[in-house]
Amino acid sequence: MDINLHTESIVKLLVAMLFGLFIGIDRQLKQKPLGIRTSMVISIASCLVTLVSIHAYDKFGGTNHPSMDPMRLAAQIVSGIGFLGAGVILRRGGDAISGLTSAALIWTASGIGIAVGAGFFVEAGYAVILLMFAVNAVPYLIRLIGPQVLNKHEISVTIIMEPNYVLTDVIQKIEQHQAAESRKSKKNGRIIRRTTIKDLEDGRQVIEMLISAPDREYVTEIYYDVKKIEHVMSVEVEQL
Repeated sequence: MDINLHTESIVKLLVAMLFGLFIGIDRQLKQKPLGIRTSMVISIASCLVTLVSIHAYDKFGGTNHPSMDPMRLAAQIVSGIGFLGAGVILRRGGDAISGLTSAALIWTASGIGIAVGAGFFVEAGYAVILLMFAVNAVPYLIRLIGPQVLNKHEISVTIIMEPNYVLTDVIQKIEQHQAAESRKSKKNGRIIRRTTIKDLEDGRQVIEMLISAPDREYVTEIYYDVKKIEHVMSVEVEQL
């Protein structure tokens, strides 16, 4: 491949990353599982594999091998690795999903391997650089200069209450704490995204919540805030 083709490939990879960023911002603003990093990783990897497919025929096929399809086996690799990536995705109830970025990176690694195996070293190298930038630098920049709604992480909270206690009071106290913290900091505070209530055999109740909290807030802060609420017997907190 000549310099012009290398330049064109690099521009395509950059545009793919940019468009993936736009999609990720839209999904993260709506508090959906597909976030910024995952969208950019998938866009870059898809672009890389497409570039390899387009230029592989010119490199390995041509008039001397008109029936040759160098990407046939590579296509099977991409499909097969997809099952491996699916194994690291965990659904934690509702729309709370973890492991999407890891799964996307596993799939991306196969695409980079295909590119290197086909001899597209420059494209593979730039793809790796863009991937590292997308996974590490972009989220850091968003935390520094981005809106607060993009700087949140999800926390699963499980609360076991004493029997015959008005559960609405617990939810109201958590919401009141959120409102007070938001007024102090003048920023978006915690948001209760989902609430599930279950009865236990001994009369106690279990409240399961999915809370969207600012990145600057530690999981322990939520734990101690909930633990202080009257009639709470136990609290289990997990960052997703």
